[in-house]
Amino acid sequence: MELLQLQYFQTVARLEHMTQAADELNVTQPALSRTISRLEEDLGVHLFDRKGRQIRLNSFGKVFLSHLERAFAELEEAERKIRDLAGLDQGIVSIGITNASILPALLSSFLARHPEVHFRQYLQSPLILRRQLENGEVDFCISNTPIEGTDIEWKKLVTEELLLLVPREDRFIHRSEIYLREVANENFINMHTSYDIRDITDKCLEAGFTPNITLEGNDPLVIGEMVSLGLGVSFVSELTWRRVSDLLQNRLHVLRIIEPNCQRTIGVARLKGRYLSKAAQAFYHFMTNYF
Repeated sequence: MELLQLQYFQTVARLEHMTQAADELNVTQPALSRTISRLEEDLGVHLFDRKGRQIRLNSFGKVFLSHLERAFAELEEAERKIRDLAGLDQGIVSIGITNASILPALLSSFLARHPEVHFRQYLQSPLILRRQLENGEVDFCISNTPIEGTDIEWKKLVTEELLLLVPREDRFIHRSEIYLREVANENFINMHTSYDIRDITDKCLEAGFTPNITLEGNDPLVIGEMVSLGLGVSFVSELTWRRVSDLLQNRLHVLRIIEPNCQRTIGVARLKGRYLSKAAQAFYHFMTNYF
């Protein structure tokens, strides 16, 4: 039985709706369902009565929830006392990133618990991030590609899918999936970081063509606006789309890419043996247990 399972259960029990709980927790519904199922397997009983898409907390679930809420209340009280003693909330955490798609949800959840922790973030290429990590300029790096070195420890956080954005008036509007080769003649709009360009180019080459990248930007919302105006198509990460879809979905259509495999793994790198402040340690632990 893991703390993350208990936190997920508490949210599902409060909302009694798996989709809403997944949205609130910023996780996918299948991942949330698997976590709840593992908790029920650990306990040996079902905690919810399921009927179609509806779920209701059953008698086992109600008993478990009442004890869990008391336990969480005690843990929160202990956490507050420890923070007071350790001065955790006065810390500064420095993070290097190659892509910001994963960061908003992480920071939002962490800062809700530790509002006085301050963050510095640096958007750089993996090569520069590795140098910053080795020089002690950042506590750790979040990257779409492993940052390697004899003194560097790399840990996978999550695997996300790359999706394709097209205008709502596009010929693909009635489809949910696409082969990447079908947009070989389209203009591409891309994030301007060097790694993203290389990653996208590699995917297109795998599909048999070289992308014609006509526009670059550094803001997913601006790129979405460009796509909606018919200036081109664009890749978007699953996590980024989840963050901006409410603002853009009426003007854009998103397609899952059937071929080639357009997934990427996001992970975190830290320097082995390097001392981390209490705030940095807390965020690292939170981050590696978030997904």
